[in-house]
Amino acid sequence: MTETRKLAAILAADVVGYSRLATADEDRTLARLRALRSDLIDPTIAVHHGRVVKRTGDGILVEFRSVVDAVRCAVEIQNGMVERNFGLPPERRIEFRCGVHLGDVVEEDDGDLMGDGVNIAARLEGVAKPGTIYLSEDAYRQVKSRLDLVVNDLGAQSLKNIVEPVRVYSLEVGKSPEKPAKPAKQRSKFALLTTGIIGLLVIGAGIWAAVRSTRGPEISLTTPRLSIVVLPFANLSGDPTQDYLADALTEELTTSLSRISGTFVIARSTAFTYKGKPVDVKEIGRDLNVRYVLEGSEQRIGGQIRVSAQLIDAATGAHLWADQFDAERADLLQMQDEIITRLSWPLQIRLVDVDAARLARTSPGNLDAQDLAMRCLAGFYDSAEGSHEWEAALGSCEHALQMDSRNVIALSLLTFKYIIPVVKIQNTDPKGAIRQADEFASRALAIDPNYYWAHAAKATVLLAQKRPDAATAELERSLALNPGFTPAYIPLALANNFLGQPDRTIPLMDRAIRLSPRDPKLYRFYHMKGWAFLMLQQDDQAIEWLRRELAINADEPISEALLAAALALDGQSAEAHEALQRYYLLAGTKSTTITQFKTQQVSISNNPKYLAFAERFRDGLRKAGMPEE
Repeated sequence: MTETRKLAAILAADVVGYSRLATADEDRTLARLRALRSDLIDPTIAVHHGRVVKRTGDGILVEFRSVVDAVRCAVEIQNGMVERNFGLPPERRIEFRCGVHLGDVVEEDDGDLMGDGVNIAARLEGVAKPGTIYLSEDAYRQVKSRLDLVVNDLGAQSLKNIVEPVRVYSLEVGKSPEKPAKPAKQRSKFALLTTGIIGLLVIGAGIWAAVRSTRGPEISLTTPRLSIVVLPFANLSGDPTQDYLADALTEELTTSLSRISGTFVIARSTAFTYKGKPVDVKEIGRDLNVRYVLEGSEQRIGGQIRVSAQLIDAATGAHLWADQFDAERADLLQMQDEIITRLSWPLQIRLVDVDAARLARTSPGNLDAQDLAMRCLAGFYDSAEGSHEWEAALGSCEHALQMDSRNVIALSLLTFKYIIPVVKIQNTDPKGAIRQADEFASRALAIDPNYYWAHAAKATVLLAQKRPDAATAELERSLALNPGFTPAYIPLALANNFLGQPDRTIPLMDRAIRLSPRDPKLYRFYHMKGWAFLMLQQDDQAIEWLRRELAINADEPISEALLAAALALDGQSAEAHEALQRYYLLAGTKSTTITQFKTQQVSISNNPKYLAFAERFRDGLRKAGMPEE
């Protein structure tokens, strides 16, 4: 066996009081630890380029390329535990202690590490207090000028089996879940709410006692905002050998929901401890500290399968959303993907809507940046682009950025405020709008390269920059991060049209309609089909789909312009003129001459097939009565 000696940053961590927790409830403790490993610990280690050297039942040893990476990883894990322990009694909290050291280690052929570098990290972890990170002097020297950390110098400490005393520094980032270490001006909404409610309790203790005497315990105010558990789907076929599909649906929905920015999703390993057991959603909500419970079933009926799902408020037991659909069993894999997409995207929208409504009820005067961003997201889903409601929603995003310039949701959505009028040929300064939109999208991706909305935003900017191939790559990344994200289908259709490939747009929109038949913005799918049919010179089909769109959303200027052109090209002159007059009256209309349309169309795409369509489109507008200048 050969050995390699090297300098390494080592992180050692373990669970405080593991034996006590396991004795009280071993199965649940193990399930919670597995969930923490899959949801928090392993992803955080991966992000910071760590290598797991070994695991024990309650501990872990990790090697990093730098002390900075090791400390950042430990800080994120400890902060993550603060969130997960909110509202839990002390005896049920899982707390970690960590030790970090930079030292000489010996790496063996199997990847195991030995030597003083490992031993000192382990001894530091052993003497650390719950929720803290202990650093050796060698480790602290590497990070003291690189990280903004509050550190306590504990002086020289004698560590077991270590010959020389080691100077130790303590980071107490994970201590006291009730009082997270944040400046007063950045106190979270939950802390503000808790303070206000305590005040009300003092004023009205007698009334509160009477109310409590008639009601059961509720979900804690400190429960994470978009927190949910997907309970194992029930197999109603009566054949236990068919459980695999229900289990697969549960796991895929858990994964899909976990991709929503800002969500806290209980891991599959914990959720499956409830399989086959009678459940009380209120009890589950309190037990897992979540606001929402998703449950469902699958049932095979002949050659079909029926899938049902419902979203439940864990505090009240109220049903907030439900969906059901039947599918053929012929292609099980494809059907499973469609089920997940069909369920996950409407569910995501409903989760955001419900949470935004809850915020409006509970904290109208104490909104933090993330609350404002969530309200913005809800309004963005539900309102038509350019409408007063849409502008008001984006106003919440602007307010959120004033409070937190790094809010990824706000940055992503504000991109669309500037770029959508450009791609709809309704902007008087497209170059300036593209610059502003690109700034927002680029900032969002720099902060969170795994946020699917940010990739969709960047893709739409790339479309306006005449880079449809690059936009397609961004959209593929967006859908890889969240396969249920049907809004990505719209810029994909735009890319097809700008590349002169409308024949690809139509089946893409048919799939989007099938996957999200009750989408709040279903009309956008109709719009893209109408545009594609007009490019294919199938004017009668274009007229049909554009009219279907405008029947749902009558305030879309570009759709009315496309309809006017299609009617004129189809020989329906009177109807074309009427459509053009409606176009002029719409609030969002900016382009009112053929020259203005030509300038903006040429700035969007230089593909010959697209330019040929653009010329034919302008000819239709000309026939409908639009002036040249």
